[in-house]
Amino acid sequence: MARTPFPQRGFTLIEVLVALLILSVLAATASKGIDAISTARQVADGSLKQTLRVQSVMTQLDADLSQVIDTQIVTGMQFDGANLRLTRRTSAGVQVVVWTVRERRLLRWASPETSRVGDLQAYWRTSNQLQGREVGTLVALNGVDQWQVYCFRNGSLSNCQSTGNVVRVPAPPAASGVTPGTGAGGTTGGTSGSTSGSTSGEGAVAALANREQLPQAVRSQLALGEGSGMAGVITRDMMLSPQP
Repeated sequence: MARTPFPQRGFTLIEVLVALLILSVLAATASKGIDAISTARQVADGSLKQTLRVQSVMTQLDADLSQVIDTQIVTGMQFDGANLRLTRRTSAGVQVVVWTVRERRLLRWASPETSRVGDLQAYWRTSNQLQGREVGTLVALNGVDQWQVYCFRNGSLSNCQSTGNVVRVPAPPAASGVTPGTGAGGTTGGTSGSTSGSTSGEGAVAALANREQLPQAVRSQLALGEGSGMAGVITRDMMLSPQP
């Protein structure tokens, strides 16, 4: 008796095409999922980096304000709506620092450290003529739409550009050097020298009879927009070091 052969079974062309279609749909879905995960990770990394950047900028601004010293040679701190100028104590003397907004960028410029009155006056004059390309200028933040600084004086918070914060102080003695003191407030003084060294600088010393009062604290409000990586308003309150 002859044996009947088993029937041969296989995939038809239609079954193969259906299987390929299903595999292509699964591959496309998986690819979109991987792209979404990768994009979300990049956005999260960018947001974290920008947050750390803003935090480091605010920390630097806080450090500058905490070391503000009234040398009685030039104004200790001044804000004109776009530029925050201040003198801060350093290990080697005094330094002029400017925070300014130019072309939606927050810039920081710092002068060389000095202990000489003439150099300090020259650096202060230079700080009023910055173009944003000087040596010592760093780009702190991009995408800054607006910057406002408020000053806390005598128990109230007001615009730093407002009037009525002028105090009268005696003119300092003739000096050839500026020596920041030690401690929380610090002191300024100088050694005996020529009178011309203290009166040079286009009447900087003469203007000390009427001088803007330093605030006890400062509130900074940065409005960040497109290009900053984190749109919104950043508010930071910072204390100035007590003055003698």
